[in-house]
Amino acid sequence: MQLAQVNIARMKGAIDSPVMSGFVASLDRINALAESSPGFVWRLKDDDNNATSMKIYDDDFIIVNMSVWEDTDSLFRYVYQSGHVEVFRRKKEWFHKMREMHMALWYVENGVFPSVADARERLEHIRKYGETPYAFTFKKKYSPTDLKEYVHRSV
Repeated sequence: MQLAQVNIARMKGAIDSPVMSGFVASLDRINALAESSPGFVWRLKDDDNNATSMKIYDDDFIIVNMSVWEDTDSLFRYVYQSGHVEVFRRKKEWFHKMREMHMALWYVENGVFPSVADARERLEHIRKYGETPYAFTFKKKYSPTDLKEYVHRSV
């Protein structure tokens, strides 16, 4: 199995506004970095090679980022130990602090690329139940075996 991730953020302005210009200017570089990172499998993108036009909620100021990785360690290295960190550190310039859980990790079968609806389901799950093998964060690392056991117990 592979690891899927979703991360949403509420922008401080429209995507084409001056406040978002630094973020928009870094998108191609950061997306290319992700795609060239060890363990990267797939990312959600539209015709502009990013996902800024895709909606997870009926809110034009919430943007979504989704990707699939070989494992949690690969994603962790990209997020916290690559050039992505410089953009991550600047998030307060572009995005409001989210009151609810804004990210989730979960396992998908190899070759399965989740939909925005799948991501929304995982976010809603983690918001309602907290971290479980069905939807979790880097704080509680679950394995694909944990997920199978969790699903089996829930049936």
